[in-house]
Amino acid sequence: MIGDLFFADLSLFWALVPLFVLWLLAWYLLPKLFRRRGAVRFSNLHPLQQLRPSRTLLLRRLVMGLRILVVALLILGMARPQTGRKQTQVKTEGIDIVLALDTSGSMQALDLDGDRTIAKRRNRLEVAKAVVDEFVGKRVNDQIGLVVFGSEAFTQCPLTLDHGVLATFLERVEIGMAGDGTAIGSAIGTAVKRLKDSEAKSKVIVLLTDGRNNAGALSPGKAAEVAATYGIKIYTVGAGTREKAPFLVDSLFGKQVVYQDVEMDETSLREIARRTSGAYFRAEDEEALTEIYGQIDELETTEITTDTYMEYHERFRYFVIPAVVLLLFEVVLLGTRFRKLP
Repeated sequence: MIGDLFFADLSLFWALVPLFVLWLLAWYLLPKLFRRRGAVRFSNLHPLQQLRPSRTLLLRRLVMGLRILVVALLILGMARPQTGRKQTQVKTEGIDIVLALDTSGSMQALDLDGDRTIAKRRNRLEVAKAVVDEFVGKRVNDQIGLVVFGSEAFTQCPLTLDHGVLATFLERVEIGMAGDGTAIGSAIGTAVKRLKDSEAKSKVIVLLTDGRNNAGALSPGKAAEVAATYGIKIYTVGAGTREKAPFLVDSLFGKQVVYQDVEMDETSLREIARRTSGAYFRAEDEEALTEIYGQIDELETTEITTDTYMEYHERFRYFVIPAVVLLLFEVVLLGTRFRKLP
C-alpha cells in the first residue's frame, strides 16, 4: 500500500516541516550557546578528558532522539496520509462507421504513388488500404466495419471495436475478390444493412471508388435514399488522377506499363453525398487521400465523457499510534533507567 500513499493536507505538511527544522536547530544549538560554567574549577582537565563517557550516557542521548522521531511522526499524521485508488469511467457516444472499398480491376492503376518510380509504385488499392488502416487507428472508441465491392458487394468484417481483427481482414483485401465490375449501389446497400439497426449517435459510410456504377441491381441514387431514411451519412471518395493512369500488364516481352483512361462518375458520387448530408472528396495522390480521411476524422468526432471516482482510506493511525508509543517509551526510560539527577 506504500506505493499508493498520498497526503490529503500537503499544505499543512509543508508549513510544519520548516518549523520542525527550526526546532531541531534550536534543540541542538541552544544548549551549546548557553552552556553554564562549572561550579568547580580544575587546574588540569587532561586526566578528565581521557575518561570515556559511560554507555548509559550514550544510550540516554539515543533515547532523547526518540523525541525527534515522535515529532516527525506526528507531523506526518497531521498531514492526513491516505491510501486508495482513482477510478476513471469513460463513457463514449460512439460513431459506427462502415468503410466501403472498391476492389474492381481498375484499382490496379499505379497513379496514387506518382512520386515513385513505376517499379516501386503501389496500386490504388494498396495505397487506400494503408490510408484506411491509419484512419482506423485514430478511431479507438468507434465500431468500424468493412465492406468490399466489385461486381458484387459483401461484408469483409462486421462492425467491431476489435480493430486488430479489422486490420487483419483489411490486409486480406485483394483486387478482384468481389468481381471486376463496380457495384456502388450494392456496396451502399450492404453497408446500410450493417448500420440500420445501430443505436450509435452517428452512423457513417465512407465509400472509396475509382469508377462508375456498372454492376448490381441497386442504383446508387436509390441506395442513397435508403441510407438517408436510416439517418446514415455517406462520405464518398474518388481516387485517381484526371489523366490516363499507368497499369502494369503482362505481354510477350514481360511486364509493360500501359496508360489507360478510367472513367469516374463524380456527379453520382456528389449526389450520393448530398442526399445523405455527407461530402464528396477527390484524391489524386496518396497525400491528398490521407488528408481526406483526416478531414473525415475531424468531421465525425466522438463524444467522450470521463467520470473520476476516488476511493481512499485514512492512514494517520499508522503514524500517530507509533508516535504515542514512542513518547510513552521515552517518558518511562527518562524517568527510570536514564533518569537525570540534578
